[in-house]
Amino acid sequence: MRSRGFWRNGHSIPWELLGSTRSTGASATGVSSQTARRFTTTAPKLDKAENDKPSKNPRAPVPKLTHVSDSGAAHMVSIAAKAITSRVATAACTVVFSNPTAARLIRENQMKKGDVLGVARVAGIMASKKTSELIPLCHPIPISRVSVDLAVSSDHPLGGEGEAAAAAAVVEVSATVECDGKTGVEMEALTAASTAALTVYDMCKAVDKGMRIEGLRVVLKDGGKSGRWVEGGRETPPTASGTE
Repeated sequence: MRSRGFWRNGHSIPWELLGSTRSTGASATGVSSQTARRFTTTAPKLDKAENDKPSKNPRAPVPKLTHVSDSGAAHMVSIAAKAITSRVATAACTVVFSNPTAARLIRENQMKKGDVLGVARVAGIMASKKTSELIPLCHPIPISRVSVDLAVSSDHPLGGEGEAAAAAAVVEVSATVECDGKTGVEMEALTAASTAALTVYDMCKAVDKGMRIEGLRVVLKDGGKSGRWVEGGRETPPTASGTE
């Protein structure tokens, strides 16, 4: 059985012996340029892993967790070289009641444990000053001002439209912390707001076992290299270092 190849002067030349480039293959065998092109060796494909590597752009630093060292161990970030600036942060959350009884008793100051909003306000202020004792890697900060505000509302929207729309009685909590320091006070504001909400829960649980605390978040921070940030959009762009 004849092997497949190129025939010339009664002899079969195997395809693998043909030249691998257009010029060599055409001159050695007499094949047409079109035939030679069919057997031209193409450039090897790059490995997929090479293609997937991100481009090296020194202008776009990769974000990383500052509280984790290169070895993966948790540590307290050094703020020794940072400048002292005025800083402020506001955090908020909501205590949602499952029935209107608690909200009514709070308004009438009829809770057995006393003034719910007043006690919760003081609890939030006290908690903000203890933040570094509760959060392991949080720096102790000389707080200059703490403000905790609570308000009862009976028409907090729960979703739905038209006749299906539902509302609930809630306590809206907001906490603002200020300081002149080397790092921000977001954690102090979050601790104040969450502790105030927990205090409301504690003082109302006798009449409402179905309460829930939701939406704990920072809604504003200002000061430091990252500038001013407000929930929903950053008003001042951060610096290239991205440090707080």
